[in-house]
Amino acid sequence: MHSMSVVPQVSSHTVTKVNYCEAEDDFTRLLQCDDLDLKIATTPKYVELFENTLSFAISDAYKKDIASSAAHLFLHRVLYKINRLKIFWYDDLENYVNENSAFLFSIRKKIDSTWQDWEARTIDVNFLKQGDVEAALRKRVAEDLDPEPSPTELFFRSEMSSIGYRRLLAISSLDGLVEASQLSRVIGGVGNEVQAMLTKILLEEYGGGKLARKHTSFFSTMLKAVGMSVKPEAYFEVVPWEVLANINHSFTVCESKRNFLRYIGSLLYFETSVPAAFQNYKIAGERLGFGYEAIGYWDVHIKEDIRHGQWMLNDVAIPLIDCYKNLAWEIVLGYDQQRFLSTRASQAVALSVGQAEQAESD
Repeated sequence: MHSMSVVPQVSSHTVTKVNYCEAEDDFTRLLQCDDLDLKIATTPKYVELFENTLSFAISDAYKKDIASSAAHLFLHRVLYKINRLKIFWYDDLENYVNENSAFLFSIRKKIDSTWQDWEARTIDVNFLKQGDVEAALRKRVAEDLDPEPSPTELFFRSEMSSIGYRRLLAISSLDGLVEASQLSRVIGGVGNEVQAMLTKILLEEYGGGKLARKHTSFFSTMLKAVGMSVKPEAYFEVVPWEVLANINHSFTVCESKRNFLRYIGSLLYFETSVPAAFQNYKIAGERLGFGYEAIGYWDVHIKEDIRHGQWMLNDVAIPLIDCYKNLAWEIVLGYDQQRFLSTRASQAVALSVGQAEQAESD
């Protein structure tokens, strides 16, 4: 028995009462402002439009029974644009001039705290606190290593067209081209066996320091093989809010040391579930006649992440149970939250794939 309760409903038909596109453009200008905090201090009205829209969006997304998908998209695009400042893109250094802005920090906190509270309604925390943590984790890992394919996964495997496959790559590229960046942010600090194993996993994700073997390089190769752009964030406009939420959640749990156990549970789910999920994408690519270069990224993960999942369980999560006896249930919480977020994101990707295919046939 899992701890999921009723999933909050989101409607794509809610009437938007504000112009979220205009507000996002305004926010992008704020990010590029030289010394944003000083500008706001001297001219408070400079952020009035954005702040008014933000408050409306938070209410529209998280405080209604039927939430607005437009509000969700706006909020997660804003949150993503703040979060991405914490990893380096080898671009113009002036893009980071407001990296430590108090205003941006306040915006991130306002969105993140309300959103996390909203997401938390899907988890029965009291149920998790009462369980045997190690048994709960082993049960979940066993289920997710070789699950029965869901309707969404069967669609990817057996029905998705080449147009849909390209849409899948487009959406996945937002994370695939900077993969494991969040893991890199949690391994600093005191050395111990857990830290050593996390570092080992990171090194494998980064190809042992060899660019050609780095997992992001395999993703770039896959994009080139199907004639798509390898520029990071090239397909940002087609990424559903559910996928952005998945990425933003990773930042939430990795940037706060207090959320470390939740992050470990989240990473355990990723490393455990990826082989089965990516197997469907690999089979789809083969069915569509793509060569190895166009499916190699999936293949690498299928082979490596089975091992990574076992390492995460036996050499990271289980030792942490002994280290944090009273809080170890948070590892299960992180696992269950990530399972829910990833399932929701996968369903959103399938919907987008279907829409891309339909548009092509019209």
